[in-house]
Amino acid sequence: LSGGATGAHKIDGIGAGYVVPLWEKDIADRIDLVSTEEAATMARRLAREEGLFAGTSTGANVVAALRLAEQFGPGATIVTVMCDTGMKYLSKH
Repeated sequence: LSGGATGAHKIDGIGAGYVVPLWEKDIADRIDLVSTEEAATMARRLAREEGLFAGTSTGANVVAALRLAEQFGPGATIVTVMCDTGMKYLSKH
C-alpha cells in the first residue's frame, strides 16, 4: 500500500505486497512502514507490560499509532485497532 517495492516480511495478517481490489486509497491520509522486528518487539512489549496478548500485526498498528502520537503531542487522542490475539503464535519460535 505504501507504493514502495514489495518484499518479504513476517507480520502475519498484513498483505503480501500487493494492493487488493477493494482498497480505496482516498480513505487513508498516509501509510507508515513498520519493520518486522519493530512489530514483533511491540507485540512482546504489549504482552509483558500491558497484559495484551496480540500478534505482530497489532504490534505494527501500535508502533504506527505511537509514532503518530509523538507527532501530535500530549493533547491528542490516537486510536488503533488490535485485530488479533497471540494464540496462533504459541507454536512459533
